Amino acid sequence: MNKLPERIRIKDIARLANVSVGTVDRVIHGRSGVSEVSKKRVEKILKELDYHPNMYASALASNKKYMYACLLPQHLPGEYWTAVEEGIHKAVDNYSDFNISANIFYYDPYDYHSFVDKGQEILAQHPDGVLFAPTAPQYTKSFTDGLNEQHIPYIYIDSIIRDIPSLSFLGQNSGQSGVFAAKMLMMLAAGEKQVVIFRRINAGIVGSNQQENREKGFRLYMKEHHPDCDILELNLQAKHEEEDNPILEKFFRDYPHVANGITFNSKVYNIGEYLQKEYPKKFNLIGYDLLERNVACLKQGSVALLIAQQPEVQGFTGIKLLCDHLIFKKEVAPINYMPIDLLSAENIDYYSKLNYSI
Repeated sequence: MNKLPERIRIKDIARLANVSVGTVDRVIHGRSGVSEVSKKRVEKILKELDYHPNMYASALASNKKYMYACLLPQHLPGEYWTAVEEGIHKAVDNYSDFNISANIFYYDPYDYHSFVDKGQEILAQHPDGVLFAPTAPQYTKSFTDGLNEQHIPYIYIDSIIRDIPSLSFLGQNSGQSGVFAAKMLMMLAAGEKQVVIFRRINAGIVGSNQQENREKGFRLYMKEHHPDCDILELNLQAKHEEEDNPILEKFFRDYPHVANGITFNSKVYNIGEYLQKEYPKKFNLIGYDLLERNVACLKQGSVALLIAQQPEVQGFTGIKLLCDHLIFKKEVAPINYMPIDLLSAENIDYYSKLNYSI
């Protein structure tokens, strides 16, 4: 079946059933003048598409306005969350006929109180639905308690807090992602007994539940399958990237034989660019997400593999699910896992062209 737009129109159904628009209209409204063969063909398409014409018509006719709030980590242009925002904006444009809007708020991922303050700001606006990236559970709970009191549906993006159920979740299975990353790194390591985890931390805070859960999955796999492998750790300063090079230089001076490493955040380019300029030895480095600088490192060989998760699709789908729930009264799946995509220099260009469009 050909790809359809998000909002199914009568002419789309007519095309798929190979009948006229008038025939579809008569079948939908139970009017006569349609052959049994055409009627069955149209009904079959309606069932396959789960088409509910009255729902769309009433939504269009109501003129009700829907305001969604999106709470995302602060970021610079071109970083991971930029693609999530692009998906959100595309979805708002796609559903513009239904009078939706999305206000985007930002919190400092390394300051829990920043999340709490922005959450209170959102609650004061009484949005119809919320899409947000949760922080630590104890700080997320104050926000979700307020949303529940106001009966506002909310969707998690990027990471999930299972003890605080949401309408839905969009993101990778972070534990499985960490397991997968460990398998890939140990394939590259080819029996070597040292690997390093690079972290980006500020005041002891990693800044992402997703990263922490990836590392847990990674360590679980290593403990079970490579218990004799020494896992080193190096913490880089999240808010002072200019200090990376001296820290990396000292690490590689202290551990000259380590040749395999991973970072679970989206800024693997910090390490990849250092390796490219300053480190003459072969080093197998794995990171996450298709930032422009990450991809450049991948193509130039200082990053061996990237694991991607389609952030633009997550942003788009988050808004879509809020529309499905609030406007079209559809049932929404509670878990929507993103793929764990493995990218190398050889397939990166094809992946970008195929998957970075909605």
